[in-house]
Amino acid sequence: MKDANAILSTAKETILLESNAIANLANLLNSSFTDAVNFIFNSKGRVIVTGIGKSANIATKMVATFNSTGTPAVFMHAADAIHGDLGNVQEDDIVICISKSGNTPEIKVLVPLIKSSHNKIIAITGNPDSFLGKNADFLLNSFVDKEACPNNLAPTTSTTAQLVLGDALAVCLLELRGFTSSDFAKYHPGGALGKRLYLRVSDLIKNNELPKVKSTDKVTQVIVEISEKRLGVTAVIDDNDKITGIITDGDIRRMLSKTTKIDELTAADIMSTTPKTIDVDAMAVEALDTLENNNITQILVTDTDCSYVGVVHLHDLIKEGIF
Repeated sequence: MKDANAILSTAKETILLESNAIANLANLLNSSFTDAVNFIFNSKGRVIVTGIGKSANIATKMVATFNSTGTPAVFMHAADAIHGDLGNVQEDDIVICISKSGNTPEIKVLVPLIKSSHNKIIAITGNPDSFLGKNADFLLNSFVDKEACPNNLAPTTSTTAQLVLGDALAVCLLELRGFTSSDFAKYHPGGALGKRLYLRVSDLIKNNELPKVKSTDKVTQVIVEISEKRLGVTAVIDDNDKITGIITDGDIRRMLSKTTKIDELTAADIMSTTPKTIDVDAMAVEALDTLENNNITQILVTDTDCSYVGVVHLHDLIKEGIF
């Protein structure tokens, strides 16, 4: 069994070998890459990404990246393509074909079929002189000197190179499309990333109680309000629903450590008169920033005319997966 130093040495060697191969890809880029990007951008069709073996795995990730960044894409396994799935390829679609050798039997059967339908082919291959390389309309050279596998057999460095070229295509296309964070949120509505981009304070407070007291209310009433509304806080408001202060459960504890004569106290005696507030239409991440920057767990919410409309608790943000 190898010792820790030997294992770390192998890991570092793998990482450095692959990173050097990736860096060299920049030297292999040429006008064929820019032509491919522009062709996809100006096309009315989708991007069909195909491959076999480990290249097929890379193709599925590439499709996911394209779709999430504004380029419609579909995965088609090269083996299944020649057994019926070729029907996925429509008239204006572009096919990205991924193959390290560019000479696998499936590729040799598939490429002529695609070309006979007059669809353009973008090849990602480490062998420009291969069947795929010579028959593609656009050639992206993914050559690597060797695999990270010590036997130079298992696809490791080569598949990483394919993946990086796919990312380069996707990023170039999203920049051409002017793809924004709002667009990203539209395609990722269920994930934490998307929620950070679209979720608003109004979405967080709609199911929360609305704890509030008047400045003249007795502290006993304040305690009941905080306890019943279960947000650990209450706003102190005037007759027009404008906020004049805030009382937290921490304020209650500090009060009780100083006096037991609570019947003589009102909300005005223990409230903070400078509460942090946030607009109801603000983004949820803005609420999170305010909570973190001020080391607090609740913030009062106001509407456009500064009336009190709710409370955001840190737990609301945690529940939505934003924190």
